[in-house]
Amino acid sequence: MDKYSKVTFHNGHQMPVIGLGTWQLSPNTAATVENALDIGYRLIDTSSDYGSQPGIGEALTKTSVPREEIFLETKVEEDDDAYQAVQDYLAEMDQDYADLIVIHRPPPSGAGVELWEGLIKAKQAGLTIDIGVSNYSAVLIDELIKATGEVPVLNQIEWSPFGHSMEHFNYCQEHGIFIQAYSPLTRAKRLDDETLHELADQHQKSPAQILLRWNLQLGTVPIPRANQKDHQAENLDIFDFKLSADEMKTLHELNEHYSSLGSLQYLA
Repeated sequence: MDKYSKVTFHNGHQMPVIGLGTWQLSPNTAATVENALDIGYRLIDTSSDYGSQPGIGEALTKTSVPREEIFLETKVEEDDDAYQAVQDYLAEMDQDYADLIVIHRPPPSGAGVELWEGLIKAKQAGLTIDIGVSNYSAVLIDELIKATGEVPVLNQIEWSPFGHSMEHFNYCQEHGIFIQAYSPLTRAKRLDDETLHELADQHQKSPAQILLRWNLQLGTVPIPRANQKDHQAENLDIFDFKLSADEMKTLHELNEHYSSLGSLQYLA
């Protein structure tokens, strides 16, 4: 496995094993994303409410990396007309299609079947290759599948050794749904953990690299945000070491359902 490796969805399509998150990325999103692409990132995750879509569109225009090698992911919001929103967000990025579009979060009224049907329509129209969800519980995903027969390719959720659910992981595995991990570095709030530092010292890596490596070996896809060039490079430098089974177990045991946002929404 290396930084260009991919995972395979239940439909045979593929996605890079690591990506760049762009929430509150930087004042110069275009340059930051262009650098990420230059050093090997191939998955770029965004959303309309991140404010990064125009800059990402500019980076995709400027980069020397062919568009077909880039996995572009964005989201529709819970109050959107999903099909129209897809068209609007693609126009904002000056793109003909996205590789993946997800529902950012379930609406207050439930699973958001109407949103899901809008994304199915967008996929049928060639505006996106795949569709998924974010912050969804197993119960809500089941509702979408029951209503439409369409299984999401992934659920993008907050996920780290400090906050995760193996019950949800097993549910996703049983249904062929990948977990894409946002805030995999706990927004830096748990990077001073003693256990993390001990493992980092043993492997001559940083605590952040230990967290990302845990995700890779578990089979989840982390999308850490990184503004600075050195942090972007550091987050990709995780393919030259391996955590032992005992070290993975030690990290699993850090779980306290911690959330840097206040709660793990998919457990609600």
